Amino acid sequence: MSDVAAIQNLVLKQAALKQEIAKIIVGQDEVVNQIVLSIFAGGHALLVGVPGLAKTLMVNTISQALGLNFKRIQFTPDLMPSDILGSEILDENRQFKFLKGPIFSNIVLADEINRTPPKTQAALLEAMQEKAVTIAGHHHKLDLPYFVLATQNPIEQEGTYPLPEAQLDRFMFAIKLDYPTFAEEVQVVKSTTADTKVTVNPLFTAQEITDFQHLIRRIPVADNVIEYAVTLVNKTRPGNPLSNDYVKTYLDWGAGPRASQNLILAAKTNAALKGKYSPDIEDVQAVATGILRHRIIKNYKADAEGITEEMIIQKLF
Repeated sequence: MSDVAAIQNLVLKQAALKQEIAKIIVGQDEVVNQIVLSIFAGGHALLVGVPGLAKTLMVNTISQALGLNFKRIQFTPDLMPSDILGSEILDENRQFKFLKGPIFSNIVLADEINRTPPKTQAALLEAMQEKAVTIAGHHHKLDLPYFVLATQNPIEQEGTYPLPEAQLDRFMFAIKLDYPTFAEEVQVVKSTTADTKVTVNPLFTAQEITDFQHLIRRIPVADNVIEYAVTLVNKTRPGNPLSNDYVKTYLDWGAGPRASQNLILAAKTNAALKGKYSPDIEDVQAVATGILRHRIIKNYKADAEGITEEMIIQKLF
């Protein structure tokens, strides 16, 4: 199949995928879009939202519709790296045997990742970066495609270990999950309090998703689009000559080079999912908020004046 035909196939399959997800998930279109986008781009996502907004149900539904394995890990203060990676045990024949942890799955939901100590966070983040883990000197490759969706509760900060900036940078997207609208909440209550069972049909195979990820990397990008993305990231750095007064006033630190890479990769994916054969500046702008939101660090002045990351990103355009 040619790349042009493959992109057209991706558009059709993505439309069917959204219909399957909508059987269970009411609304939250933008959140579903960004999760699907990051899976096809080969990145990971951080979901920030209060409890009870169906984060686990959403990820489980998406993984079923994609035909992928799904595991959920509840992060707690006493969770150890071996609890997520796995460990070696002695079997009945006195031989060491490796028991795989829940990290060995296509889609891993790391629930409340900021509740666990840095040592355990680091074990997960190494797996995200390398797509492999080393245990007792043995190298174990993870199944592909591999996608981590971590959740954070923005309200309860007591007893949490916030992710350091260098680790936040490993996530392609930071996705904000808001409360549903009144009409959506009515629909949620109706559908979840009745005795009806809905089946989600798998539409992809793991190999198909991996092939689409390679297809997206082959998509050509014009130099002016790459330069626009790099300029956008440079504008977030207060010491950079390209940055404006707004950034210099409200930001302490800007985004690093990984943001530029992710902007282009996500813009390619956004273009492909819309049936375009090359991304333009609008595609970069469409994905910029989710990619830059967790990579810029506000100062006290921004907090005091109620300036949000989203307001700062809008000023960059």
